[in-house]
Amino acid sequence: MQRVKLDRIDRRILSDLQTDGRMTNVELARRAGISAPPCLRRVRALEDSGYIKGYHAELDPGTLGFHVTVFAHVGLNSQAEPDLKAFEDLVSQWPEVRECHMLAGETDFLLKVVEQDWDSYQSFLTERLTAAPNVNHVKSALAVRTAKNRPGVPLAVHVPDGEDDK
Repeated sequence: MQRVKLDRIDRRILSDLQTDGRMTNVELARRAGISAPPCLRRVRALEDSGYIKGYHAELDPGTLGFHVTVFAHVGLNSQAEPDLKAFEDLVSQWPEVRECHMLAGETDFLLKVVEQDWDSYQSFLTERLTAAPNVNHVKSALAVRTAKNRPGVPLAVHVPDGEDDK
């Protein structure tokens, strides 16, 4: 996968698509200050080089009946690479686990779990998560509300003069 050197226009395209992945190529080009055909070529190059991993719709959990978000701090008995990989493979099969992050420190993994209600989470916790091989302990933190939820990265669109050339 060949990486594209990002210039101001590429960063603008990435920033705009991160904000609104359904933006038309014409609007994207207008915002970037270029015409539509080169804009589309840039988007394809950004996709091919791995800067853009995909597109998705942001769904409202509450409207769909998912009222509980829990962050589960998971400690394992072993941190040997095959055991870590086995846990990651198992977690990838559980649809209620929306994010899985391996951490350094006291907690081995942080899972973001979305469920319909507290009872559903408790069932998941006792029947699958704590029963999983190599799991030593789980500490659950119930999210009360979300004050900020910004996917992506804090991409700077404008860089100081001369930085585009580096």
